[in-house]
Amino acid sequence: MNLAELLSLGPVIPVIVVEDTGKAVPLAHALVAGGVRVLEVTLRTPAGLAAIAAIARDVPEAVVGVGTITEPDQFAAARHAGARFAVSPGLTASLLEASDSAGLPWLPGVMTPSDVIAARAAGLRQLKLFPAQQAGGIGMLKALSGPFPDVQFCPTGGITADTAPEFLALPNVACVGGSWLTPAGAVAAGDWDTITRLAREASALRKERARSRV
Repeated sequence: MNLAELLSLGPVIPVIVVEDTGKAVPLAHALVAGGVRVLEVTLRTPAGLAAIAAIARDVPEAVVGVGTITEPDQFAAARHAGARFAVSPGLTASLLEASDSAGLPWLPGVMTPSDVIAARAAGLRQLKLFPAQQAGGIGMLKALSGPFPDVQFCPTGGITADTAPEFLALPNVACVGGSWLTPAGAVAAGDWDTITRLAREASALRKERARSRV
């Protein structure tokens, strides 16, 4: 599955921070039950790689990827853990080389037109606008659509359930990333019903997006 296909599987990719590896599998089951299959588990905590491995092993319905890749050697470690795609906050030559070596579909972060030009020169056409709100949000994405009509974005950073439909209505937005699907309090309490409800609401944004373009 290539990156374009991955980004088309749902309107929202949850950005997941796992503190307790034991929560990873039930959390993934709860998200999948709500219709969210593509999961980005970040490396912001020491539990990240173990959480990816557990989800890859025990939740086959999920397409689990790794987020917050900032070092080249993290690609191979994530691939070994079972990650099926990678996301990073930025783009460098060393990260590009490592992603190619690992064979992982890679969604690098960009913030400026120069970043987009560099990504396109490397053959990348699916990019993460990050941090989306600070980078200009809706206005920036509209501005980028003119000179870069062949690029699709997954804006991430500061997007909420309320603002996600505005982003999804843009023709150059494939999906959005957000942390609101997995609030820390609900995860810590094992409140999987809340997680499933939030996932179901996020999945429904696909229909709202379709209606907004009619």
